[in-house]
Amino acid sequence: MKNNESKIVEKEKIIAEKLNGRFAMVGFIALIGAYLTTGQIIPGFI
Repeated sequence: MKNNESKIVEKEKIIAEKLNGRFAMVGFIALIGAYLTTGQIIPGFI
């Protein structure tokens, strides 16, 4: 038997997932910027 009821997702969870995705994008851009300016993946380490 299949459950034909649509799943209801709380609004807070949707907002949290969007926010996490945006922070991940900002972090990735920061990683690329650090690599382009210093030539190191993690600046400060050998």
